[in-house]
Amino acid sequence: MDRLIGEVETVFHGKSTVVRLALAALLARGHILFEDVPGVGKTTLAHALARTLGLGFRRVQFTSDLLPSDVLGVSVYHPQTGEFEIRRGPIFTHVVLADEINRAPPRTQSGLLEAMQEGRVTIGDETHQLPRPFLVMATQNPLEHHGTYPLPESQLDRFLMRLTIGYPGVEAERKILLQSAATEPVFQQLQPVLGPDQVLALQARVEEVDADEAIVDYVMQIVHRTRNSSKMRMGVSPRGAIALFRAARALALTDGRDYLVPDDVRTLVIPCLAHRVLPAGAGATGVDTHEQAAGILEGILDEVEAPV
Repeated sequence: MDRLIGEVETVFHGKSTVVRLALAALLARGHILFEDVPGVGKTTLAHALARTLGLGFRRVQFTSDLLPSDVLGVSVYHPQTGEFEIRRGPIFTHVVLADEINRAPPRTQSGLLEAMQEGRVTIGDETHQLPRPFLVMATQNPLEHHGTYPLPESQLDRFLMRLTIGYPGVEAERKILLQSAATEPVFQQLQPVLGPDQVLALQARVEEVDADEAIVDYVMQIVHRTRNSSKMRMGVSPRGAIALFRAARALALTDGRDYLVPDDVRTLVIPCLAHRVLPAGAGATGVDTHEQAAGILEGILDEVEAPV
């Protein structure tokens, strides 16, 4: 795991925590929503992660005229043979970067629901399994709202984590500037550390990470506080609790452990839960609502005593 993360960091500098969280999301069989300004390295991270894992990668630019068939695929009729041919869309790969997902209309956004939840897509009257492992990394700009379609709560709930990369530090940005002068893409220097079969084996090992009863109770206390808090209009659902628990086990595995510690849970409460709750008085799922939810969750973490 350390070698894989180190390989990614040769092109994605100064954000080892983000890399580890993204890897944990993949091992937990989840998906990631990056909410950040343009140009901070979201595409670089997705491409680098796919290459070091030996996985296929596709980038789809979401626009207002994008149709579900442009992403999933289409059934084409051939008059000469009288048969239909399935032409698969770019979603048939291991890692899909859905760039600026909130610029596509709800119909296209919902086209990803079955793929993200079930790992398959339906084209016409046929259902097709997607390659495994499968990871959607979507992006959206939190500051630009003109011509966008905010993701509804049901769509946000399909993402295991909602992450922000942020600006790099001084030394990291110095490396980025020096690397930008290269005549060939920086991805060419990346070497695969794992393969698809090894990733699937690691995903299976996530279920074997030991969780003490005290850790399970800790997760339950946090979840129930969100449901009973007067500051929340909507608390964490059972699916959200499962997401937090599974992601914490995956994060422990990326740290080389086969057991959970309280810090695994604390690290993931905001990335996994802040987009699944709705603060009292909030009317939208924008960046202000997310920051408000994060603040309430931080207060809950301070109130709930972590097991020793």
